[in-house]
Amino acid sequence: MLVEYTSLPETAKVCIYPSNRKFYDTEIEGLNQKIITFLESWNTDDETFQVSYKLLYNRFIVLFAASETPFTNTIIDASVGFILQLQQEHEVELLDKMNVCFKQGEYVQYKELKDFKKLIKNRAVTGKTIVFDNLVTTKEEFENYWEVPISESWYGRFIK
Repeated sequence: MLVEYTSLPETAKVCIYPSNRKFYDTEIEGLNQKIITFLESWNTDDETFQVSYKLLYNRFIVLFAASETPFTNTIIDASVGFILQLQQEHEVELLDKMNVCFKQGEYVQYKELKDFKKLIKNRAVTGKTIVFDNLVTTKEEFENYWEVPISESWYGRFIK
């Protein structure tokens, strides 16, 4: 069941899919509708299954799900299949969580980890640069640790 984000428990699972490019303004409405359609049909067998989403910075698709029953491989496979479909339709990369997304001024940048390390070495980014930790797993972690300075994230180990 599709619900408001605020009604989900702090323990709701989160999956963050960073796009290697910003979604164009012309894509946003259709993308929102595709996500809603998927979420409304995702795991309708479980009456306790609650879902929500956010589309942030025109770059991140964030899916949230909570249920009283454990998630099955079928539920997970359905979401990955949906994301693969979006990748193909929009010609973007959404499943590579090891690339780094970070803020540079008002813009969100997307770099391969090796290139991000070079930016650190060249001091193009600092410990205060905001990064997105796409490996958070719950709504609570998302709200508190998704968007943090490099020095407070696992990327901090690259700063000397």
